[in-house]
Amino acid sequence: MVVAAAAMGAEREARACAAFYGALGIAQPVLSCLRCLRQFAGSTAKRCKDKHLEEALLLSRALSEGLRALGEAEARPLLRCVLAFQMEATGSSSSFQKLEQIVTQLAVGKEALLAQEVGMLLAGLAPQGEVLSPGDLQSVCMFMEESSLGRQHWRQNLAVLLQRLAATLRWVLQSQPAPGGTWGYLAVKACLQLFQALPKDLAPLAWSTVGRSKALQSLLGLLLEVAWGKALNKDTRLLVGTALSMLVNTAPQPECGASAVLALFQLPDRGAGELKFGELAVEAPPILEPDGLEKLVLTRGLLMCCKTDILSCQLESFTHKACLLLDIVFPTVCALTKEQKECHYYCFQACARWLQRLRESLPAVWHLTGTRILAQDTELLWQLTQLVWDNAETPVEGVSEFIHSSFRLLLEIYHLECQHFQDKERPLYQQMLQRVVSMPWQIKARYVPLCAIVPYVGSQQVLDAYLDLPQHLLSCLSTNHLCPAAAEVYKALVRQQCAEQQDGQQGAEVALVEQWVLRWLPLLSQALRSPLPILQSNAANHLLTWTLRQLPAVQAPLAAQFGGRDTASLRAWVSLLKAQKSVLGALPLQGEALERLSCCLGAREEGIRLAALGLICSSPSTNQPLSGTEVQLLQEFLPLNLNCDSSSFRQLLQAAVRKALVRLRDSSLAQLRGKAPRGTEPGKGAGQLTQAVGFVEWLLQLSITSLSPGSNYQRKKTALLLLAAVLETCTDTWSPEKKKGQPPRTMATLLSYARQSGCWDFFSQPNLLALLSCLQDSTNEIRDLASELLVRYFPATFPEPIALSLFQLAQNALGSPRVQEAEAGAVLMKTILQKSDSSTMKSLALEAEAAPTLPNRGLCFAQHLLHMLQAQYAAACRDLLHAAATAPMHGAIAALRRCLLQVPEVAASMQAAESVQSWQELLTRLVTTARDITSFLLGTLQSQQGLGADEQDMGNAIGSLIMLGKGRGQQEEEEEEDSVLLSEEHSLILTCCWVSVKEIGLLLGGLAELLLAPALLARSGPLLLLPTLQTAARVFQEILLRCRHWGAVEGCSMGFTKFCAALLNHPDTELQAIPQTMLEQGLEALSGPRSSSITRRAAGFPMLFLCIVSGEASAQARPLLTRCVQTLLALATTALPQDWDQTLDLPQVCAFHVLQTLVRGTGLGGALLRHATPMVALALQGLGSPCWAMRNAAIQLFSALTSRLLGQQRSRGEGCLAEGVSLQAFLGQHPQLGAVLLSELGVAAGPAPGGPCLRPALHAVLTLLAQLQPGADGPGSLSAGFLGPLLGLAGSPIYAVRAMAAKALVPVVPPPQRRGLLLQLAQQLPAAPGRVHSHNAVHGCLLQMQALLAPASGTNGLSVEALRPVVLQLEARGWLLTPAQRCPLVRATFLQVLALLPTSFSLGFTQSIHDAVSTELGSLPLGGKPGCAELQVGLAILHQTMARFVCSEAARLADSEQIGAVCSLLRQLNPDVQLAVLSWVITGEGGTCEELEKALRLTLLESLGSVLRERRDKEFLRLYLEALLHLYRDPSSWSQEASHKLQGSSAACLEMLLHMVEAEHPGPDLLFQVLCAASLLLTRRFEDEDSTLVERWCMALEECSQSASYEVLRLAAARSLQIAGADVVQRALCTACPLLVPVALRLINMGIHLLQDEEREVRHEASGFASLLQQDPGKPLRDSCIFVQDNVGLLGLLQLLLAEFGEHPETFDLLLQHLPVLDLRGIVEELEANKATSLYKEDEPNVFAEPAVLAWQLLPVLLQLLEKAPAGSALHASALRWLVAAGPGVLRDLGYCKHCWSQEAVAHWGMKALGCAKLHVAVAVLLVRARLAVQALQVLGKSATAVLGLGCGAQELEQELELVQGLLAQHGLAPMLSQRDVPGEPGPPSGAA
Repeated sequence: MVVAAAAMGAEREARACAAFYGALGIAQPVLSCLRCLRQFAGSTAKRCKDKHLEEALLLSRALSEGLRALGEAEARPLLRCVLAFQMEATGSSSSFQKLEQIVTQLAVGKEALLAQEVGMLLAGLAPQGEVLSPGDLQSVCMFMEESSLGRQHWRQNLAVLLQRLAATLRWVLQSQPAPGGTWGYLAVKACLQLFQALPKDLAPLAWSTVGRSKALQSLLGLLLEVAWGKALNKDTRLLVGTALSMLVNTAPQPECGASAVLALFQLPDRGAGELKFGELAVEAPPILEPDGLEKLVLTRGLLMCCKTDILSCQLESFTHKACLLLDIVFPTVCALTKEQKECHYYCFQACARWLQRLRESLPAVWHLTGTRILAQDTELLWQLTQLVWDNAETPVEGVSEFIHSSFRLLLEIYHLECQHFQDKERPLYQQMLQRVVSMPWQIKARYVPLCAIVPYVGSQQVLDAYLDLPQHLLSCLSTNHLCPAAAEVYKALVRQQCAEQQDGQQGAEVALVEQWVLRWLPLLSQALRSPLPILQSNAANHLLTWTLRQLPAVQAPLAAQFGGRDTASLRAWVSLLKAQKSVLGALPLQGEALERLSCCLGAREEGIRLAALGLICSSPSTNQPLSGTEVQLLQEFLPLNLNCDSSSFRQLLQAAVRKALVRLRDSSLAQLRGKAPRGTEPGKGAGQLTQAVGFVEWLLQLSITSLSPGSNYQRKKTALLLLAAVLETCTDTWSPEKKKGQPPRTMATLLSYARQSGCWDFFSQPNLLALLSCLQDSTNEIRDLASELLVRYFPATFPEPIALSLFQLAQNALGSPRVQEAEAGAVLMKTILQKSDSSTMKSLALEAEAAPTLPNRGLCFAQHLLHMLQAQYAAACRDLLHAAATAPMHGAIAALRRCLLQVPEVAASMQAAESVQSWQELLTRLVTTARDITSFLLGTLQSQQGLGADEQDMGNAIGSLIMLGKGRGQQEEEEEEDSVLLSEEHSLILTCCWVSVKEIGLLLGGLAELLLAPALLARSGPLLLLPTLQTAARVFQEILLRCRHWGAVEGCSMGFTKFCAALLNHPDTELQAIPQTMLEQGLEALSGPRSSSITRRAAGFPMLFLCIVSGEASAQARPLLTRCVQTLLALATTALPQDWDQTLDLPQVCAFHVLQTLVRGTGLGGALLRHATPMVALALQGLGSPCWAMRNAAIQLFSALTSRLLGQQRSRGEGCLAEGVSLQAFLGQHPQLGAVLLSELGVAAGPAPGGPCLRPALHAVLTLLAQLQPGADGPGSLSAGFLGPLLGLAGSPIYAVRAMAAKALVPVVPPPQRRGLLLQLAQQLPAAPGRVHSHNAVHGCLLQMQALLAPASGTNGLSVEALRPVVLQLEARGWLLTPAQRCPLVRATFLQVLALLPTSFSLGFTQSIHDAVSTELGSLPLGGKPGCAELQVGLAILHQTMARFVCSEAARLADSEQIGAVCSLLRQLNPDVQLAVLSWVITGEGGTCEELEKALRLTLLESLGSVLRERRDKEFLRLYLEALLHLYRDPSSWSQEASHKLQGSSAACLEMLLHMVEAEHPGPDLLFQVLCAASLLLTRRFEDEDSTLVERWCMALEECSQSASYEVLRLAAARSLQIAGADVVQRALCTACPLLVPVALRLINMGIHLLQDEEREVRHEASGFASLLQQDPGKPLRDSCIFVQDNVGLLGLLQLLLAEFGEHPETFDLLLQHLPVLDLRGIVEELEANKATSLYKEDEPNVFAEPAVLAWQLLPVLLQLLEKAPAGSALHASALRWLVAAGPGVLRDLGYCKHCWSQEAVAHWGMKALGCAKLHVAVAVLLVRARLAVQALQVLGKSATAVLGLGCGAQELEQELELVQGLLAQHGLAPMLSQRDVPGEPGPPSGAA
């Protein structure tokens, strides 16, 4: 191609230039400039290119003086050389401009020479008459746009250029080189830029009879052909519209241009004929496919760039004063927005642009018409407002911006017109405001016009009309997609308030703050204090900072709101401080603020900790240094937050630390430059520099130490992220692909300073070994991140011994049957390849295996891995079972995939001309091998005996393989033992097969994507030949048609989608035909007869179609998708045969499933929506099929369509789950679908002959409608037709239909019409018992009233006055609540309706409601089972509804009589009523009423004893205890009265509860409540005689807290510790009660265990226990207690043991229990033996616990215990006993370590040991025990040494320990970290795990 040729030409010119100037005086600057230009051409990253061009530009300025003194002959070579590079850079505008500056600078004084050279260069683009290539067209465009000399050349050669462009466009249209190609686009772009750049030169050619150009006429005809659909590319067609408009702009008079435009617009309707365009006459091209896009092309192009005077001038052919803008373009825009749903983005872009052009043309339009164009009753205003509102809710991405600008422009135009014509009446504002207010808050479209209205009506009027706005803004802030819109409304209102107050008023600022406090402080305070993280963060990010910038004085009232110590206040306070810091730039931390910030950094809630961390790390200026306080807080915070199990926390932690590191780096660089950065204290610059270097070194060591395999996943991931931040910030590694975050150019200065201090040795051997250990991790995230760090930052090659060991380890791992280990081997292979050079390759001896001609290491590696794969395949053919266990193929395939696809150097080597043939051969062999493996594996599983797929079950096939592999006798013996569970042999074969198949799919798809890319094709020949690609296609087809494993199908589908996309977008038609043929074959197989079930035998069959159609370019018309969907629709609607075989798939059912798969496919986006209507109709039809499989498939298809039509569901963390699409917008987007739904509803609601008729599709339609939102509606709207059928369904005999019809009614009724409909429904209710014609109709009517009232009451949408007529009608029908109404369901629903209007009824009617409820509940029989009070349908529901009503009224009124009624209901022994009350209490439906809660507490306590004694029902008991605990969730709510109620029975209750725990085993859920209730009672009973009960309670907790217990039981133990454990420990500390001390120690021990639990909720509950114990013992528990984070709590418990229980000997023994004794020798011997790996490994009971880390945390506590204990104490005796028992083992293991790691033999298993978690834990614990033994020997003295007989003293043991530790550190097993580096935790004094 031209670019490649230009590159070669540029390089040749550079060499010639260097040779020419070598002898001249300016040789040196010329050579320097040429070097920069060559580096520019050789770079791939834009940042690198820009950098080299900047250097070249600087050199050219210095060089131009020297060139000026030379003659033209001497200057010509350099100018020609730079022009050659400029020709190469035509693909980048910025690079071209830089080179234009360079060549212009060099040609100062020699402009004529430069013009001559440019002319020669452009003249040589293509010989006369030849077609311009894409590269030529790019050059034409760039020189036209950016080069004045280029424009001058084209002006002089205009006729030639027009001829060549016409010839090129004609050839492109005739040959259609590629559907996704850019050739045609570039040709049109060249025309556009020509028309734009040379209008005066073109004008006579188009508008003058004399100068008329045949070439331009021909070009115009070709452009029209493109616009009319001859080009497939939509973007190309749209660009033609802009080009034609630019040609119109060349008209000498506006009327001429307008006449030409009018002719263009009339052309599509007129059909064939001649078009007169100025003086040009062309034949109108035929419209190939009348898709309507041609009108969009013309309209959009005209609105984008046509001159205003052409658009607004008078059209002569009209009878009235008409212009293009109003009379031609606007009707077209309106029609387009209704018709062109596929191009909705461009249509509404045209609409917004039309309003903008109207705004620009207003004076001219007023002059033309002489009247207002947007007067109140004009058709234009109605159409405009309707157009904007109808499209306001469109889901198309990007349209919302056009909506916003359209509303704003519409109101601005209206305002300008009113001003111009001095019209005082402006009703449009009020109409728009009322429409906004009447829409539901969930609809995003309401907030856009609201922002636009505010400046015109004022803030006060908006707030008065929209009283619910603050509450709605809160709801929006908790919903991600609504948050930006809500924030804009808030800002618009506050801005308007500021503008209104500052209009010349004195004291405006004070008044403004007062107004803000009154209006907005409650909103912001509630949001910032919210427990919803999304609401809190959105309020802080979107509102708080902006508010402080706008109104700084509001900080004081905000701060006053957040002075408490509760969680919400702390969270809000930190957010306020952070916002202040971002506004002010700095914030001093001292005194109370510092103390509160420290509390926040240790708080349990992640949001508070992250906010506090962000406050410390962030700063408006990146060179503001961290203060000493900030560094200290960071060093305390980071070690305690490394093992957080929240992914988002880790990411945000890394981001915050990166900000701190950037501040440290930039401030240090400023110090080194001698510039004191802002914030530096006088005289402390050097200290801050030392502090910065020291902190980075500390963070580096902390990260490396935390990468030990003994650490859990969370710690390792966080450590890697922190290490990445350190390396990215503090090294000088340049990353070309990154736009931001590059190191400063002076970074080397800081690195040199740090290394002189002995710090920042980032790439040391221990650091390398730590990252290498991560490459063996069992998780992808750790492996990939570690590999990325090694490749990006570490030196280019590994040391040779490490490379050899790693390679051997990778070889072994690739042979592991475990998927994780094989994947680790693949990552190792890729990393070795990237970190090796030619000498490494020789050491690995790969070249000896490969052919001697292989030119590069990528090829050698690929060859080696292919040989390995082929050997494994041969082994599998011999014995699949043995191969699956020892050499499965998936590891080698994964390694090939990573090495070929993820290593940039390999991709580069494939482009080298000398390697192409070698790569072709290798890839051909690879694809052939993949084909053979796939056929073998699938064939083996499906037909071992050569039978058909239906005759041989896969399980039997695997059984046959196992018999062949193991021998029949052995297999039969094992089957007799256990024939139920899937054997490991079965799993081995399945894993080998399915994972290999998945990897093959990913590999082949990735290869096609990489090797068929246009960039690669341009530089080298095809690497994947046609037969190879056809083979790969057959592999995919075989996998998807025969595979039954979804994981394999999913992985293969990802690859197949890439494969199809690469082929379909390739210029070669033969390659494009491959997926097209596969699609036709698939459709044929789907519709043809069959003898077996396809979908049961192939889970991937539907995926075949999805992958093919997803590969089509989104910019195209997607013909394959259309063909596929139409064929499937036709097949699915085919009539079923009379007698179908139930064992076979029906083609119709298969079609349904394929359609469902297409709908669910994420790659198709909105392309499927144009087929939505026929698919919905099909699904509804299928629901009525007599075939079960058809109905099942139809349900699934309808569900998928509903999700697709309604858009994405809200995320789990958002405050609202409601969708925000109104029915009106939905019907506007899918008008034909509305008719389908309405038809189904009409049939269902109409009278059915012969009684009720079931409509299977009805419920689906109602479900869809119910998920929509109501919207502001006008008369005659699309949604009005739904009202009648839905009201008719109220009388349906089917309960589910009545209930769903009520929900579906809500979106159909606009809020303004809701009151009228409610009144109508209320009047339909029977006024007396004798008037009931149908109980179903009454029930349905009440359900509809309930549905309509519920949202209104939630938003205060209908006032009490508005509902007064409805209330009067309901009062007149009060008999519906009495027994005179015989249907309990009707009575219950009527009561629910009344409950929605609690304050609206008269006092008499309210009393009658209470009397009716009391009478009914008072007459209930006692006892019985729930739900069986009487054999009458719905009676239990009525009683439960009444009970909940009584509870809600009591909570609302806080009336003693009502409260007494609730308590009497609890005492009543009716199970339905009791369960209803208890459920109401637990769910907290009525909010909080303190009086009611107090009465319920006492009632539940009073009855507790009898309930425990009776124990009539486990579920009732569970609810009872849960309600009791809920009411006592705040321990301070326990009163003296409560104690009095329990007096005499508390011991008995506690005894019964403990007995249930110990003896009855009631089940985990009930046991949870029992244990917590026992803990609650225990806190209120602490007499001496209760020590036995406390002991029993403690034993129960210990039993439940074991790691093997259920999660709910561990949670119960943790919560019980929080409820009562802290009290027990406090009493043990504060009273002389020796019996409680051992219990307290056991409780603290339990806390330590539970704080390491793998479930976050358990750890959080246990941290509550630790938090309570950290308080001052003199203060009451739980008063202002801030719950701390888990690790802070753990350290607090250890400090408590040390400070308060240090003298107790049990403390020492208790802590020693946490040091596990592992068999170090056994672990090492297992590593040395290198046994074959089994498929499964034993699960750890607690994967979160870190014994090694805990051991280092315990060590300083144990050491201090020994130091503090007086001589001869009991603790010394305990230490002596431990030394006797453990000392010899410690010495023996130290000696064994020294022996093992001193040998050379360690090399062959040392690398494997590096990744062995067990070994790391064993070593870490050994070092801790050894350090403890040294201390014990020192404390106990020489006498103890003699008694123990260890043979060494403390000094000798310490020397031995240091020797072993140093030896282990050399092998990466004990990273060194000194005590001073870990200020935040009592960590390892000399090592860590």
